[in-house]
Parts: sequence; structure tokens; C-alpha cells
Amino acid sequence: MTNNNSKVWFITGSSTGFGRILAETLLKQGDRVIATARKPEQLEDLIAQYPETAIGLRLDVTDKAEIRTVIEKAIAAFGQIDVLVNNAGYGLIGALEEVSDEQIQRNFDTNLFGAINVIRAVLPMMREQQSGHIINMSAIAGFTNELGFSIYGGAKFALEGVSEALHGEVAPLGIKVTIVEPGPFRTDFIGRSLDRAQEQMEAYQGTVGKFVNFLNNIEGKQPGDPQKAAEAIIQVVNSDNPPLRIVLGKYAYTKFGKKIESLTAELDAWEAVAANTDFE
Repeated sequence: MTNNNSKVWFITGSSTGFGRILAETLLKQGDRVIATARKPEQLEDLIAQYPETAIGLRLDVTDKAEIRTVIEKAIAAFGQIDVLVNNAGYGLIGALEEVSDEQIQRNFDTNLFGAINVIRAVLPMMREQQSGHIINMSAIAGFTNELGFSIYGGAKFALEGVSEALHGEVAPLGIKVTIVEPGPFRTDFIGRSLDRAQEQMEAYQGTVGKFVNFLNNIEGKQPGDPQKAAEAIIQVVNSDNPPLRIVLGKYAYTKFGKKIESLTAELDAWEAVAANTDFE
């Protein structure tokens, strides 16, 4: 059964973590969900529970042709896409010098270019219907990065830059954009979803090594509740005036505030130099 106000959600990376919990929560409340994953068999139990309101499709967001095909299937199934959630992604931990060329390329292909290509495939439909909401799952590392997350955080920084411009480009078309910045939540991000540099260099043990130890020690004890995160995302989508950014969890909220304070202090300290570089 669907409710009269139900939306159609297209969620990438739906097999585990935020994507899975968000899909389950939406289906329980009567929305319709196109759940996608690289291994769609992991969605079979969910689809079996909600055969009328959920479909599960294979999607590797690094495959442009597959993206187009899956979007066409989604529209054929439910007639529209009201909310796109770019959730597919994974972390990469290691100093910039430690990670391999292949790891760098693959991480950007998934976390940045994958999201961009899904957005570009969905936008024609949203423009036509003059409505829609794009949710881009970033991370607090996409606003204030961590030592060892140079590539992962860099990809998320880039996604946030794309999202800021996109927000203004599509606002006159009735389309909304929100960046979600979670801190450490109790998902499988640190375990299954975290790629690691194959080589750990002694030179970085006092910097990157400390953050690696922090992640290892916090696994399974992350303060963030994924269910509450899903509910916050739904609240944002249902809002008449959704934010461009929403920061989830006290850890992320504190780091976000400290970054703003640091930026303001640095801006003020160098004002005399920076502001006097224009032609007279």
C-alpha cells in the first residue's frame, strides 16, 4: 500500500549502511523505493517484504551505460523519481604518498564521478516534472578533512563544490539539493567500506597512524545512530525550506564549528595582505 503523499526515492548503495536503513524506513512509512546495489541479491529480502513499493536493481555507479539503463527502468516502474540519494561510496585511509594510483582513481570514480553521472542522468526527468530533491551523501571529512583522508575527503570536498553550484543552477527549476555530512555512525564504513593503503610508511605513523588507530578503536562504538540519521534525511526532504547542508552527529557538528572559527580567525589575521592585492 502507498499513501497519498508517497514519494519515489532512488537510492544508490542500498545493500548496507545508511542506504539500507533509509530504504527500510521509507518503505515502512509507505514511500516507494528504487534500491540499487552492485550486488542486488543483497536486496532480495527487502524487496520480498515490499513487492508493490520496492524494486531492487543492480547498479555500479562507475558504469555510465548501466546508470542510464537503471534510470530508465526506475522511471518505467514508478513513472517518476522524486528524491535521488547519492549514497554509494567508500573510504580510503592512507597518507597521500602511501595510497596507490589505482586506489586514488577508483575512489574518485565512485565517490565523485559516480555521483555526478547519476545526477546528470536523473536531471532531465526532474526538469520535466519541475520538482525533485537531490541528496548527496558527503562526510564531515568533506568540509574539514582528517589526516589520512586526503583522497576520500578530497573526493567529498569536490562533491560538495559541485553540489553548491548545482543548488543554484536547479533552484529555479523547482529542484532542491542537500549535502549530508555525517560524522562517525555505527555502520560498516570502517570495516567493509574502508579501503586502506597497502604500505604504511614510518614517516606518517605520528600523523596518519594516529587517525588509523582512532578509526580502529572506534569501530563498533561509533556514537552516531544510523536510524536517527535516516529519519533526519527524511525530515529534510519533507521540509518546505531544506538546508543546503545538514551536519549529523555531535562529533561532526563540533568539528564543523571549529573549522568555521579557524577560517574566520585566519581570514581576519591576513586581511591586510589579502584584501590589498587589487589594482588601485
